[in-house]
Amino acid sequence: MDFRDACRLFADPDFDGDPIPTDGDDSCSDGNGSTDNGSASPGYEPVPEGLVFDGDSVHDDPRTKYRVNDVEVTIINERVQYYDKDGKLITESVTDYTKKNILGEYATLDDFLRAWNTSERKQAIIDELKERGVLLDALREAAGNRDLDDFDLICHIAFDKKPLTKSQRATNVRKRDYLSQYEGIARDVLSALLDKYAANGIADLEQVGILQIDPFRAFGDMKKIIKAFGGKREYIDAVKKLQNQIYAAA
Repeated sequence: MDFRDACRLFADPDFDGDPIPTDGDDSCSDGNGSTDNGSASPGYEPVPEGLVFDGDSVHDDPRTKYRVNDVEVTIINERVQYYDKDGKLITESVTDYTKKNILGEYATLDDFLRAWNTSERKQAIIDELKERGVLLDALREAAGNRDLDDFDLICHIAFDKKPLTKSQRATNVRKRDYLSQYEGIARDVLSALLDKYAANGIADLEQVGILQIDPFRAFGDMKKIIKAFGGKREYIDAVKKLQNQIYAAA
């Protein structure tokens, strides 16, 4: 409960210590007109449990209820605060703050897509944006969908593009039958890389060392896998083409 915006004091470096109890009557209202001594206001009729009165009518209360010291409470509003890379408290919404920082680096969607498509490492762009204070993990948590790709979060928040999940992007690549142009171990490896992307994101595809862990070890050692593509340069080229397919228009 924060009737007087006391939460702002959490950002005050001088605010510290435990609450100090006040003298006087400790009784308080329970929100329905009664006090802790069991009395009720004249003319008060309690609202039945599980219902809420909004000033006009009584209806079901969809809000989640909690109990604190055996007293039932309901969250009516919630505020989440973040600190930027310099330790400064963000006073605007995380969405607005993130959009501003993205647009500070890429003014238009074309600017961002050009940088993304020509970058040797997609993760380098993500890391650079994080250095600018782009809070992608916080946005993903707020969206309630951890399967959203960083690319889609950026395009959605900054440029109002409809996002796709990593699973949807991987499925689209398979629907286009892109992998059919490869054979044997090369095709199996690219299929496994696509599964890795769907589970963990683009960073896994950009690490050659991933070929040393499961499920890739089932295809042989790194030397054998790379040889199946014709060499290291051909393997890297195949992975880049797979990335282009992942981020191709749906």
